[in-house]
Amino acid sequence: MFVAVTVAVVATMAMAMVRALRGPTIFDRILALNMFGTVTVMLLSVLSFVVGRPDFLDIAIIYALMNFIGTTAVLKYFRYGNLGRGNDDGKQGAGDAAGGAR
Repeated sequence: MFVAVTVAVVATMAMAMVRALRGPTIFDRILALNMFGTVTVMLLSVLSFVVGRPDFLDIAIIYALMNFIGTTAVLKYFRYGNLGRGNDDGKQGAGDAAGGAR
């Protein structure tokens, strides 16, 4: 049973990599890489259960957090061109409307 799950997860990872390499837009490629990271977390969880080592679940949780932060950073970079302040288009933010200082 676990062999079938592992084969299905690895096949999903392969399809995600194909999508990441052939995606028509950069956002499709980023989404495919995010999906690859999520499926990697699933593979680590299955491996943790099969081997009987719950330590792998800690690694899977850390990897999931890194995947989320990395995807968010890459999307922000492609949207704004930098990783600093993202609201440089001249619009007032919530702190500016309330009269607060930056």
